[in-house]
Amino acid sequence: MFDQLSKYKQGSFFFQPTDSLVEVCNVPKNKYGLYLVYALSKGRVELVYINKSGPPEKKGAIKDPRDIADDLRENLLNGYQFGEIERKNSWPVQLMIEDIEALHVHWYVTSDEKNHDLPATIKSKILQIYMGIYGHLPRWNRA
Repeated sequence: MFDQLSKYKQGSFFFQPTDSLVEVCNVPKNKYGLYLVYALSKGRVELVYINKSGPPEKKGAIKDPRDIADDLRENLLNGYQFGEIERKNSWPVQLMIEDIEALHVHWYVTSDEKNHDLPATIKSKILQIYMGIYGHLPRWNRA
């Protein structure tokens, strides 16, 4: 569905409600990009969330990687979701509430030595494709 993401450095990991997100997360530090979160529940797979790491919002705004404050890993682990709670704490609870067995998180580095694509631009394109197919945002993007 999102063939344009294949050009980026990528990876994935599974997260279950009893896991530590910090321990299972294999997202690299000091990189910008986006991640797609799929819920695995009762034999079904559903894309529930699309998000990106923090700045930059404009071309040329990418500085030295050592200066990155809201990199991809930091955003995924410590970004707020489902209220004022960091994902590493809110996701286990949300999985229990929604009876989700596991999450399969796919991450993509859109800005590195090879590619210089802004995460916000790529996220917008991916959301447009999703909305074109389903007519609405993924459910965790609506929350």
